[in-house]
Amino acid sequence: MNTLQDKVILVTGASRGIGASIAHNLAAAGAKVIVNYAGSKEAADQTVNEILGKGGEAIAIQADVSNSAAVKTLFDQAIAHYGRVDVLVNNAGIMITKLLKDTTDEDFAKQFDVNVKGTFNTMREAATRLADKGSIINFSTSVNRIMLPGYSTYVATKAAVEQLSRVFSKEVGDRGINVNSISPGPTNTELFTNGKPKEVIDRLASLSAFNRIGEPEDIARVVAFLASDEAKWITAQNIGANGGMA
Repeated sequence: MNTLQDKVILVTGASRGIGASIAHNLAAAGAKVIVNYAGSKEAADQTVNEILGKGGEAIAIQADVSNSAAVKTLFDQAIAHYGRVDVLVNNAGIMITKLLKDTTDEDFAKQFDVNVKGTFNTMREAATRLADKGSIINFSTSVNRIMLPGYSTYVATKAAVEQLSRVFSKEVGDRGINVNSISPGPTNTELFTNGKPKEVIDRLASLSAFNRIGEPEDIARVVAFLASDEAKWITAQNIGANGGMA
């Protein structure tokens, strides 16, 4: 069902994992998708080519979202190609899991630069350049709702994203733009599973009501709904997509 027909949707960090699944799902629903990537050109091009091969519409644009000038250029290029941007999906993010005592200044800065500053940069650009009656979907995490050792800095960045989203919703609501965040639980992506032994994955899976971790498609479906006109009365909310883990 083409619930997003002709909407122009910018997805950051969309070359792989959840971001790529989101891009595929949005394109299948009729959207024109901008696949943003930081460094994985080959993966971004593959995502675009797969969408085109299924009859969808997509382009890839490189930009480091932590760089404000690069974000401005990202919007410039997207609008030059499609004429506007209707929906912004802030999926780009990094996760470094270390006990707080072992977290370096570089670890701290890197996560805040991408997860918080990256979201701030794109929302600041969207404040004046996103189309009226558009939508913004930011990414938080369900780990904010539990206390997992090793995730302190990561959850701090995502708590900041939730609050940025809530306040920003009141700043752009007069243009009909709704702003929400989504909090995935453990999801079967390379970012999450890399370096984790099977017993750890199984333990995390047991926390959900369905005894499994999420799949990228589980998250992509929620994003597609929030990007649709059916979700326009929902704003300033954080949506847990975690199988009941928290």
